[in-house]
Amino acid sequence: MNLEISNTKKHLSGNIKITGSKSESNRLLILRALYPNLEINNLSNSDDTHYLQKALKSEDELIDIHHAGTAMRFLTAYFATVEGREVVLTGSKRMKERPVKLLVDALKTMGADISYENNEGYPPIRIKGRKLEAKTVSLEANISSQYISALMLTAPSLPNGLEINLEGTITSTPYIKMTLELLQRAGISGTFEGNTIKIEPAKQLKNLTLAVESDWSSASYYYSLAAISESAELKLSTYRETSLQGDSCLAEIYKQFGVTTKFEHDYIILEKLPGGKPKKIKENLQNAPDIAQTIAVTCLALNVPCYLTGLHTLKIKETDRLEALKAEIEKFGSKVTVTQDSLELFPEEEFLENVSVATYNDHRMAMAFAPLGLKVPFEIEDAGVVSKSYPGFWEDFQKLNFEIKKC
Repeated sequence: MNLEISNTKKHLSGNIKITGSKSESNRLLILRALYPNLEINNLSNSDDTHYLQKALKSEDELIDIHHAGTAMRFLTAYFATVEGREVVLTGSKRMKERPVKLLVDALKTMGADISYENNEGYPPIRIKGRKLEAKTVSLEANISSQYISALMLTAPSLPNGLEINLEGTITSTPYIKMTLELLQRAGISGTFEGNTIKIEPAKQLKNLTLAVESDWSSASYYYSLAAISESAELKLSTYRETSLQGDSCLAEIYKQFGVTTKFEHDYIILEKLPGGKPKKIKENLQNAPDIAQTIAVTCLALNVPCYLTGLHTLKIKETDRLEALKAEIEKFGSKVTVTQDSLELFPEEEFLENVSVATYNDHRMAMAFAPLGLKVPFEIEDAGVVSKSYPGFWEDFQKLNFEIKKC
């Protein structure tokens, strides 16, 4: 499904309810699989969460998690610990190109029985669950935090818990802290000091219900809308001022664009007043790489140069997001340079028209570019890809007077 997007309104206002965080939801689902008396409120309605739930309920040997990268990592560790269960974890064509070797190697040092069905280091993988009695594991610190979180989430179910030693400089620290905080809220003891994470064993948990905060990554597109508009007042729910999500740094970053964030009860109000814009944006997004696409497109729309760093993990996402951003932004006439770790935008004042933006099976490509419709009409290819994290995205944009036509 291709969509043509435009919006000629100068002022934006509206109320949007955003579904629960995919990151929090998927962590809590693994915990609930290990401790069934845990209840969860405000679960994400994303495809990723749907596929994870389906996998956890499945009794089949072959489990297909499609594009759900988080599910692949978390389930690899989970099924490795389920005694007597044998599964083959597979996914989409792109998923079979996304590495899992570092996680698999770490689990093997703990005694896990995991083998590759086709290509060494990549899904599909065959897992024969067994009791893992290892007390410690080591792995590189600058890898995807999902590998580390996968080990943390299964650690309390192990007889001895687990000590995870991280080697080198840690990236995506907020996601590790999120995992630890959710474990602690569930009643599991753990610490994260220096480069060492310790999770204590827990045979059972007290009966309790945990509520998932709405997704800050999804909120980023409304921050972008507010920044690009002449004036805006947008109310988003359900959010907390003390968030576990690293992407909550949006509130501080978008002050540079004149967007203020007001916390009231369980929602936030974004307000943009008419005024100036920054001369340049320079941000290290090592702890929040998922908002890089949003910020880059905001800067494109406002003709603001930007230099974004800390982006090395974007090359192994649904697509190589840095190369994808470069290709699609340059269709509008601006120039972009990328390295293994950074993106620099040199915007042009005039936008080329009749552009069709490719999405590369990446939900964030579609959603990050959507706010640009405030500046120039354009087409988004395979727009249904947003269902991976935000199925109601286009309907919510229509509430803000966006004209969205199938083409």
